[in-house]
Amino acid sequence: MLYNLDNYVLLALWLIGIPVGLFAFVHALMQRSDAYTAADKLTKPVWCAITGVGAAIMILPDLLSGGWPAGPASFLWLVGVIAVLIYIVDVRPRIVEIQQGPRW
Repeated sequence: MLYNLDNYVLLALWLIGIPVGLFAFVHALMQRSDAYTAADKLTKPVWCAITGVGAAIMILPDLLSGGWPAGPASFLWLVGVIAVLIYIVDVRPRIVEIQQGPRW
């Protein structure tokens, strides 16, 4: 059972990472362009490209290899995850806050 624990962890990371990347890309596409500049972030096309390439990096190598998901073990997969997580943790909250207004 514990003999293949690392493979199970990599599989779990792969299964979690791909939907997160797709969510970030779709969220970046659906937001208004002026919200990015109002939040003092990069422009909408730049963030769409960053999240789109990040999601593609997480998906394509695994589809092309055809076997066990090699994504989480590769350096490019890590770059894609970091790019997507930067959007989710830093950019997305500011964009949502600007579009919805203050909470109070």
